[in-house]
Amino acid sequence: MAVISPARAHALRMRWRTGTATRRVLPDFVVIGGQRCGSTSLYTILCGHPQVMAASHKELHFFDMNSRRGSDFYRRYFPLRNHLDRRARRIGKRVVSGEASPYYLFHPAVPERLAATLPDARLIALLRDPVDRAYSQYQLSTRDGHETLSFEDALDAEAERLAGVEERLAADPEFRSPAHRHQSYQLRGLYLDQLQRWWRHVPREHLLVLRSEDMFADTGAVYDRAVEFLGLEPHRRADFEARNRVAYSGMPAPARRRLQDLYAEPNQRLEEALGRRLEWQRPGDAC
Repeated sequence: MAVISPARAHALRMRWRTGTATRRVLPDFVVIGGQRCGSTSLYTILCGHPQVMAASHKELHFFDMNSRRGSDFYRRYFPLRNHLDRRARRIGKRVVSGEASPYYLFHPAVPERLAATLPDARLIALLRDPVDRAYSQYQLSTRDGHETLSFEDALDAEAERLAGVEERLAADPEFRSPAHRHQSYQLRGLYLDQLQRWWRHVPREHLLVLRSEDMFADTGAVYDRAVEFLGLEPHRRADFEARNRVAYSGMPAPARRRLQDLYAEPNQRLEEALGRRLEWQRPGDAC
């Protein structure tokens, strides 16, 4: 018997999914980010809920990099309608599907694209202290070969690397920017600018904003909040697996102070917009 390579098996699966795309659902919810904020962990535990059927894989990157390929291309990643209906009949409850792509929160063109395709979808954003988030992204980019500069030099280079990029991303669906994806350490932490972009296209009640630190401290409570937001039945889990946690050296103190100063005023405006304290580090906090 001939052995099929993993690449060939994947190609055959995707061919079958493409051929059955019109019989598949679109997602009911999307975890939109942010990057290095716990989105993978949250999506993974949500997919363990009996009323959730996962997409074929995480980070589909449809609305940021493949939207021009049309909704049937997107549908192929989701369950068949009759599979959802079968599970719903078996458990006697509504069943939903969803996906998670952390670049969605930050990409300037995604809110309008997503709202046009999924006007009723529930969206979840996880926000982490932007100082720590920036350094975590830098560590990831270094490990993956996208960054060769020191952290402080990378911060210095960011403005030049990203000059004019957001305008091009918003205007041209074919345009890609590796720097925007992998070297946007400071800009990604300006969360209010990103949320306001989303609020212009989706009702505020359709977008749940969670704090990453709460999930790290009490995953069960954040899971319960997300389950309630999605309109699902309460579901008790015995354990919650953390994903994508990596150990690395501490941030240089001068870089931490620099980022604390940068985010002090934007974080205050974000707290005012959300109506709650976020308890993130401020200038003068101990390093």
